[in-house]
Amino acid sequence: MSRALMIQGTGSNVGKSMLVAGLCRAARRRGVSVAPFKPQNMSNNAAVTANGGEIGRAQALQALACGLPLHTDMNPVLLKPETDVGAQVIVQGQRLTTAKARDYFRLKPQLMGAVLESFARLKQAHDLVIVEGAGSPAEVNLRKNDIANMGFARAADVPVILTGDIDRGGVIAQIVGTQTVIDAEDAALVAGFLINKFRGDPSLFDDGYAMIEARTGWRGYGVAPWFPEAWKLPAEDALDVGGPSRSEGLHIVCLCLSRMANFDDLDPLAQEPGVRLTMLQAGQPIPGDADLVILPGTKSTRGDLAFLRAQGWDVDLLAHVRRGGHVLGICGGYQMLGHTVSDPDGIEGVPGSDAGLGLLDIDTVMTPAKRLTNVAATHCASGQAFRGYEIHIGKSDGPDRARPFAYAEGLPEGAISSCGKVQGSYLHGMFADDAFRTAWLSDSGATSCTSYDATVEATLDKLADHLEAHLDVAGLLAAAR
Repeated sequence: MSRALMIQGTGSNVGKSMLVAGLCRAARRRGVSVAPFKPQNMSNNAAVTANGGEIGRAQALQALACGLPLHTDMNPVLLKPETDVGAQVIVQGQRLTTAKARDYFRLKPQLMGAVLESFARLKQAHDLVIVEGAGSPAEVNLRKNDIANMGFARAADVPVILTGDIDRGGVIAQIVGTQTVIDAEDAALVAGFLINKFRGDPSLFDDGYAMIEARTGWRGYGVAPWFPEAWKLPAEDALDVGGPSRSEGLHIVCLCLSRMANFDDLDPLAQEPGVRLTMLQAGQPIPGDADLVILPGTKSTRGDLAFLRAQGWDVDLLAHVRRGGHVLGICGGYQMLGHTVSDPDGIEGVPGSDAGLGLLDIDTVMTPAKRLTNVAATHCASGQAFRGYEIHIGKSDGPDRARPFAYAEGLPEGAISSCGKVQGSYLHGMFADDAFRTAWLSDSGATSCTSYDATVEATLDKLADHLEAHLDVAGLLAAAR
């Protein structure tokens, strides 16, 4: 009989995604056929699946921990924020609609069927499904029609482990308070709790741990210390991108846009000792010593064009190019580099057209159809073959397309300016390809000395070792039903 276990948190960013990845790897090493599942995720960091859809990047990492190809059933509902009040709704890998928060709340009852359908398929195909919640079950104002936490757990009869984050303080209140505010039937599904992100001597928390057990009656499954190598895994949050601080090396600056998407494109570069990566935050000028400025993907190209200009980065970019600096635009960042970005049908917001940065001789028109595909490509400058993926709307064309960035499936892709300093491409994931990254860094005068895939695999094993050493992993897996 297939079993399932759900990891919920007392809040967002308590480490649920990492815990699920580590538990998935631990189960796989026990010879268990295990799959990840997240009923509802909110993220602009997405991955293209083998069956032609998209899921949250965290579930892609968890699938890797399980040794599985990516499938849309692993994350049947994905919300991709486009504004502060609205998001694109992806159901089983495909765009359903764009909805404001209040409209989505009314839409959720229609989505539970798809969630349970995907979950049932995973359970049928695997021995164990480890489920990740979203946000917190203590948000009881959102309990009605919930599909992400206790609403799903009740509908699917899945036992819950509640995770508290001690690093942000108040973990006793987090866990005891959650039990206090959720209803009795929801609380009955909680099989126990664990503490995450502890720094220092865990024995100093023995009294607090015992207090939680006594106050809740829930079983404790251990205290997991802070995992220092988490930065080597694909980032769940843009603020998590980046490794050790470096003062030397090829200086790459990434502009942190307000709707930045697929920012894990930068993770492989952050791991290179010969690269100094700066994730530039709002209000900071582009450093004068930057060798390359990257405009990353975005869920709202026109909206982030306005955001970029509000930071004064458009002026900084022009000065950077005049100094001989290089610019790379990826996906939405590529679109921004052209003369215009037009959205006549209002796909990403209010219909209209905005002037781009004018650094590439191209124009972009947003189109309703989204392109979702894994791609085999060849980089024009180096001749290096690599693999990447496309996940975007819009088409770009113009004279600079005569100098493509790459050939993808035999067709020209992207564009390069006549001076050669400004380049753009729709291809994500290119830097994860070791051979391409080595060639690309070599052209920039830097060297590569890492294997990204091998590093991620080794780090997943270390994460599983870390959880095995500090949590009752056998007990957690036994709690599944």
